[in-house]
Amino acid sequence: MGILKSAADLVYTIRFLKLLVTPFDKTEAFKKGIIDADGKKNKEFNTNSIDDREAYRSHYTPFHRLVFNLKRLMSKVPGGQSVVARYGAALALIKEHGELSDERLMQIHEETGIDILDCLAEQSEWFMLDDKQLSPGIYRMKNDTVTALYCEDIVKKGDRVRIIETQASPIDEVLGLDIYKGLHENSSQWVYFTTGEITR
Repeated sequence: MGILKSAADLVYTIRFLKLLVTPFDKTEAFKKGIIDADGKKNKEFNTNSIDDREAYRSHYTPFHRLVFNLKRLMSKVPGGQSVVARYGAALALIKEHGELSDERLMQIHEETGIDILDCLAEQSEWFMLDDKQLSPGIYRMKNDTVTALYCEDIVKKGDRVRIIETQASPIDEVLGLDIYKGLHENSSQWVYFTTGEITR
C-alpha cells in the first residue's frame, strides 16, 4: 500500500508541474473549447453532447481548475509577498485535493524556485491572538482567490471572509506558512489563506 501511495503522489506531482508550465492555449481544456486563452471557463461551452460531457469530466476536473486558477492568480501580481502568500494557500489546496505527502509537496515547491524566506517576515500579525489564532470577525481578501472545496474562481479582492471562533487556529502549515480557513460570505464556501492575504 505504501508503494502505491508513493506512486500516486508522484503522479500528482508530475501532473501538477506539467499543467502549471503548459500555456493555457496548449492544454486539452482549451483545445476542447472549455477554457479560453486566459484560462477562464468559456461561458459558451455546454455539456449537451456525450463528447462534450466526456471532455469536461476528463479535462476540467477540480484538479485542473485548481491549477488553472493558481496560474491566473499568480500572474496578476508581479512578484512580492502577496504572490508567495497566495502560493502557500494554493499548495495547501494541492496537498489536500491531491492527497500529497509533505515530501512530495516539497518537491513541487523546489521546482518553482520561489523563496519562502523572502516573505515570512512581512506577514501581517496585528490581528493575531495567542497560539497563532486569528481574532474572530470579518476580514477582507487582498486578492482574488479560489474556494477550498471546489476550487471555484469566485472569491474577489475586497470580498468579506468571516473567521469563526472555533476555526481561528491554523488548519495546516505549508513550508513555514500558517494556513487558515474562513467562510466567504458571498458564497458561504470555505477559503484557505495566509495572514498576508487578509486585511481588516
